[in-house]
Amino acid sequence: MQTLLLDSTQENINKAGEILRNGGLVGMPTETVYGLAADALNGKAVAKIFKAKGRPMDNPLIVHIAEFGDIEKFGLVAEIPQKAKILAEKFMPGPLTIIMKKSEIIPDEVSAGLETVAIRCPSHPVARALIKAANTPLAAPSANISGSPSPTTATHVMNDMNGKIEAIIDGGASEVGVESTVITLAGEVPCLLRPGGITLEQLRDTIGEVELNKAVLDKLDPNQKAASPGMKYKHYSPKARVILLKGTDEEYINYVNSKDDGKTAALCCDEDIAQLKVKTFSLGKRHDYAQQAHRLFDMLREVDEVGGIDTAYSRLPSCDGVGMALYNRLIRAAGYEVIDLEKI
Repeated sequence: MQTLLLDSTQENINKAGEILRNGGLVGMPTETVYGLAADALNGKAVAKIFKAKGRPMDNPLIVHIAEFGDIEKFGLVAEIPQKAKILAEKFMPGPLTIIMKKSEIIPDEVSAGLETVAIRCPSHPVARALIKAANTPLAAPSANISGSPSPTTATHVMNDMNGKIEAIIDGGASEVGVESTVITLAGEVPCLLRPGGITLEQLRDTIGEVELNKAVLDKLDPNQKAASPGMKYKHYSPKARVILLKGTDEEYINYVNSKDDGKTAALCCDEDIAQLKVKTFSLGKRHDYAQQAHRLFDMLREVDEVGGIDTAYSRLPSCDGVGMALYNRLIRAAGYEVIDLEKI
């Protein structure tokens, strides 16, 4: 299969929409990361996503819509909760995914057999135009090989998916750089399942009580089904081993420098670069977690592109605000491997 790389003209968007209507796969830009899209109402088409990515079938997908009214238009859920309407009014279009009780129209391939469906309305104009051109909701996880860093450019998608999918639309670099915030409204109390650009604090300010699922900051119980993408498996990992370091600035610098063997790198802040002896990949300024989250996946991919790096050490970030999204992605990229420098 030859994968077409298309710029984002309306003609090409219409061409990609036709591919999707015919059961094909398209890499599409969103404001978070690039997604691998298929017709969400076509179970056979959705199954191709799992094959292309090498993604476990028990990992649910997110359904993308062009506007909140599409939920009712296509009959995607059993009922739209009032809190979903409140959240949509404030955060949609944008990097927020809401989980609700699904209707029978949602294939099991999308929901991984769960009774719920995850839905979001991206703010990227090309993504919304593509959904409209396809005239169907689109199921779309990140457009990368499963477990590797998520793609934030069309080039990243081509590197991972060339020959596996029909087309990729180049809509420029993703703005947010990490996947959407996921909140479930399917239980008695709203619960944050995956942090992103919209923070836990913002959600609580908008709808009141929101619980934090323990799998956000730690491993999911092996016997527990993943209610959201990004909960169950090791994710976002480069080929190099990622290890997180918990400690002071001085402890971090000294420990990393002690590992200077030519095969070690640091995922660090701008302020650390001058003091580090190893190869550095800066995520941005120390307390600018939005910038660090934006750059994270690019830096993880660069670690592999440079070559010759066996281990990359990163600070363990704070869980305040967008820092929680950064923590969530890094802890999974590291396979939950954390060294407490105060204890060694």
